[in-house]
Amino acid sequence: MSLLSNLQPDLVLGGSILSLTPDIIKDQQLKGLVLDVDQTLVPMTTKAVSKELKQWVEEIRLVAALWLVSNNLSQSRIGNIADSLNLPYILGARKPSRRKLKRAVEAMNLPVEQVAMVGDRLFTDVLAGNRLGMFTILVEPIRDPTVSVASHPTRNLEVWLSQALGVSLSDKQQNFIKPDKTQKNEI
Repeated sequence: MSLLSNLQPDLVLGGSILSLTPDIIKDQQLKGLVLDVDQTLVPMTTKAVSKELKQWVEEIRLVAALWLVSNNLSQSRIGNIADSLNLPYILGARKPSRRKLKRAVEAMNLPVEQVAMVGDRLFTDVLAGNRLGMFTILVEPIRDPTVSVASHPTRNLEVWLSQALGVSLSDKQQNFIKPDKTQKNEI
């Protein structure tokens, strides 16, 4: 696989992780999700999860196994988030390394093709998931309600660079599914 194809998510959601529904998961025949934490589930500086996220996890766990895999090394912060969601977690993933993603998938006891990597970053989450052969889902970063203007300079640079290389991430498409490697579908 080329770098370009490794940066192309299978599904681009036009909203936060909360817009990932059980129906989408079922339609993609997914049985497990590996979730990034920072800016995918909670803002970078937040230590607590929202009640909306807790409700989302409860809905999703009915259709898919869930694991948190974070590059963050803060045992207390990531551990508290995982504990509040009652989810297993792995710290210090060093994405785009595949090693810890593979460990989470193996713990789910599912084929890698039935597990999605869900995150807000192309050069970490999507790249790692694609390198392992997972279905990849790019979501918009979660917004910190205390900040009036959201700023994600690293992600913005990744999106710009990826699009310059030819990756399809059109802002006009609310939901885009990478073709079964051959055709485009929309949800």
